[in-house]
Parts: sequence; C-alpha cells; structure tokens
Amino acid sequence: MNQILAHHYAHLVSYSRILTPVYYNGSPNASPSAESLTPPAQSLYHSFTPLPLVSRLFQPSNLRDLGQESRAQGEMTCKSQRLMQQAGLIHPSNPGCYYFLPATVRSMEKLVRLIDQEMQRIGGQKLDMPSLCSAELWRRSERWDLMGKELFRLRDRHGAEYCLGPTHEEAVTELLASQGTLSYRQLPLMLYQITRKFRDEPKPRFGLLRGREFYMKDMYTFDVSEEAAYHTYESVCQAYNRLFSRLGLHIVQVQADTGNIGGKLSHEFQLPADIGEDRLLVCGSCSFSANVETMEPGRTDCPQCQAGTLVESKGIEVGHTFYLGTKYSHIFNATFNNTQNKPAVTEMGCFGLGVTRILAAAIEVMSTEEAIHWPGLLAPYQVCVLPPKRGSKVDEVAGLAEELALFLGEALPSLRGEVVLDDRTQMTIGKRLKDASRLGYPYVVAVGQKATEETPRFEVICQQTGETMFLSKDGLVDLLRRVETV
Repeated sequence: MNQILAHHYAHLVSYSRILTPVYYNGSPNASPSAESLTPPAQSLYHSFTPLPLVSRLFQPSNLRDLGQESRAQGEMTCKSQRLMQQAGLIHPSNPGCYYFLPATVRSMEKLVRLIDQEMQRIGGQKLDMPSLCSAELWRRSERWDLMGKELFRLRDRHGAEYCLGPTHEEAVTELLASQGTLSYRQLPLMLYQITRKFRDEPKPRFGLLRGREFYMKDMYTFDVSEEAAYHTYESVCQAYNRLFSRLGLHIVQVQADTGNIGGKLSHEFQLPADIGEDRLLVCGSCSFSANVETMEPGRTDCPQCQAGTLVESKGIEVGHTFYLGTKYSHIFNATFNNTQNKPAVTEMGCFGLGVTRILAAAIEVMSTEEAIHWPGLLAPYQVCVLPPKRGSKVDEVAGLAEELALFLGEALPSLRGEVVLDDRTQMTIGKRLKDASRLGYPYVVAVGQKATEETPRFEVICQQTGETMFLSKDGLVDLLRRVETV
C-alpha cells in the first residue's frame, strides 16, 4: 500500500510541474537562486490543501517590469491593456485575440452570474446558439452584403457558405419560426445567450476593448404588440442600470443610431472615459444625452429641455439596446395567435452587453496607472493573506497565516474559495504587498510583528479606500462579513 501511495504522489508532483509555471523571486523569467529553489515548509501538506496558493496560480505576471519596453514600441495603447497583460490576466494570441488566463476567467464567471441574475429576474431564459451561421439566413435579412468585410466568412467542404456570428437576430428568429405559431399567452418571450462573438475589426486595439473575438450577452425578445415591446424594452434597460449600479460603474444611457442592426429605437450604455471612441453630448440641465451620430452637426442647445447646453465627452460603449419592430420577424415569419386566434407577427427587441469589454472598461476607469482596482464583485479573489518572510524574526507565526486563511473560508461561507495565500515566503512582505496592490485584491492581510502578541493582530489593507487597520481575528471576521460575493 505504501508503495502504491508513493507511486501516486510521484505522479501528482510530476503532473503539477507540467501545469504550474516555475516562479523565481515572484517572476517566471528571473534567474533561480539557492533561496528561491528551496521548497516551502510543509510542501507535502500544500499539495493536498484546498487553499489557493499564489505560487501555484497560473498567472505569469511581470509586475516589476511595468511593460516599459512594450509601451515604448506602442504595443500597449491603453491602461487596461497594459495592466491586464502585466498582471498575467490576458496574453496576446493573434491581432485582436487573447488568451483569458485563470484569474480573468474567474472574474468573467462572476460577471456572467451577475448578468444571469438580472436577466432571469425579468424573465429571461438562457440558451446557446451556434457560432457558425448559415449565409442563407443572412441573405434573407439582406445583411450578408450590408455587413461587408466585418463578417468572418467561410465555406465548408461542400461549398456551403457560413459566417462566424457577430450577432444572432437571424438565427433566433428562424428558431422561433421553426416551432410553429405561438400563443399570445407565451409572450413576452425573452431568450438570451452569453457566448463568443466574432467581428473582423480592421484595426483591433485597446486590448479587450476592441477585439476580433469577444464575449457578449445578447438577448432577443418577442412581444404581442408595439406597446408591450416598449414595456419589455424599458424592463431590460432597467435591468442594465441595476447591473452597472451593482458593479459601481457610473453609466450614461444615451440616444443612439440603430446602425446595420436596424429598428425604430436604440440606446447605448456608455462608460465615460478619455480612451473612449464614442463622442457623447450630455445636457447639464436635464437627463438628455445622445451619441453625436444622432444629432445635427454643431448643435449645442438641448432638444429636450430647450434651456440646457450640450457638453461633449467620450465614452466606452458597454451595452446597446434596440427596438426592432417586425424587421426580422416579418422576414422569417415568426408569428403568434392573438386573442382573436388569428396569426400576427411578433414585435422584437435585441439587447447586447459586452462581457469582456465591461471587464476591461471597469479596469480602465477604476484603476491607477500602477495598480488594478476591480469592481468589488468581480475581483478574482477577495482576500490575500501574506505570511512573514521565511527566516525573519517573526517566522514563528508563519503557520498562523495559513490557519487564518483556512479559517476565513470556513467562518464566512461567502468567502469560501475567495481567500488566497501568498506562500512565496522567500520574498519580503514589502515586495508581496506591492504585488498584491498591483493585482488588486480588495483586502490584503499581512501576518507580521503584531501577530506575535498575546492577542494576535493582523495588518489589514483595504485596496478600494487605501485604509490600513490592525484587527484581531474576530475583528477581521466582522470586517469581511460585509463583503458581498456572487
């Protein structure tokens, strides 16, 4: 039995070496030293603990490089792109395409859960449609030619033409029409998905803010009348505003052009930012705001209140809503039986959220030049615990750090899986504090000199406020009990 266990453990160690990048002094590129090659204490125990360890995370960050060489070459053109690559959150693949590394996937999954909550709160039902879309559907809507070079087009071995879907109005309407005539009692119907989308951008730039491959939430709604469709439209807009409020993002909802999607009404949800590519006009006296594309050139007076002056600013579009009317449902014959049991064409709306763009835009507007600040709900991990440096005067309390990290996950179920231990104890606490600040953990807990007191106290840094406090274990639990997770 002992031989079997030993054999199993040898394979486990070998497998972990394949998946885990080797870090020397906190960097995958630094040269090894005798100290950095020394295995951490209780390494066998660490192999089986469920506690996330910084040394084991696949996050090949280059925090002390600051990307100066890349910036000089013009590769990183905005703050969010530079910070995300520097922190090992994303890694460039092809132009406009990125690897999303594990920490980013954790954040995206949290954002998806938030979106699911808000969409299902208003009656949304989640589905998943093929990314490969038939050219025949797009020709029926006349968008095959209208979209031009923006579509990624391909042929299969039989010569049939397809595109990689940037949006799915044709597909979802065809799906609904294929089910036969619905009853008015089944409407409104709200179907949404969160999937990869594809757009052949001529000049992809700004990291995840403008790429060729990205994640988007797209919802399609079907109603019995124009009045009901407007009610659904307003319901979705309210859900979007709730979502952004929960994220702590100050969004401006602006009147927008319908573009190549078409329809009768459209709004963009813009996050004000200097790096934004959209020009906005906002009235200082009332709630009116619009994309400049919808206004006559040079206009400065507000068309709504007649008294205010329109002020121009820039924004990042993170959401877009459209009232489509019968543009697609008429083409694809998506009908329902009304109260007189007669067939009628459904009224449609479509509603998009840029999932990866929201993530990058939030980092763009909330972060400093040197450190990531996350919306609290989206941070990959909520708490980072720092043990003392190995061999330091307070090395005796190193075990207390690991006990504390495990205790927090048990005492506070909402933080289970949200506490990470920075076990790179060959580095000073100061260096690890700097790394933790740049990576944006909302709470950093350092186990140092005050942990040796009769009643141990821990240094707690709140990254969002910059506040530092010294708390007992009970005080720390009381503080973190208020942390909201999703």
